[in-house]
Amino acid sequence: MVKTLIMEDESAKPLVVLMHGDCQVSTKELARQIGRKKIEPCKPEVANRHTGFLVGGTSPFGTKKLLSVFVEKTILDLPLIFINGGRRGYLVGIDPVVLLQLLDPVLVEVALN
Repeated sequence: MVKTLIMEDESAKPLVVLMHGDCQVSTKELARQIGRKKIEPCKPEVANRHTGFLVGGTSPFGTKKLLSVFVEKTILDLPLIFINGGRRGYLVGIDPVVLLQLLDPVLVEVALN
């Protein structure tokens, strides 16, 4: 299971982080790795405005605005991932290589167990 998180930097510029469902994101490490001063989760209403999805149903595919995508590197080691397909409870199983092809993400190592 991979969760889609909508975060923003110090300038309120939104970004997508894909993370293992059982891990948290080190926002401090993420900011350091991508050259930003600060990263924090968006409030639900702000995330909805940026993506067009309700929280709990956010997908990295088909967002309202074009957002930068960051993927926890170890997700690519999995043979199959399940990721939100755009509404609550709707999961799509895909090969993680598809993420690379469709989203052109930046790989990061920011998982906290």
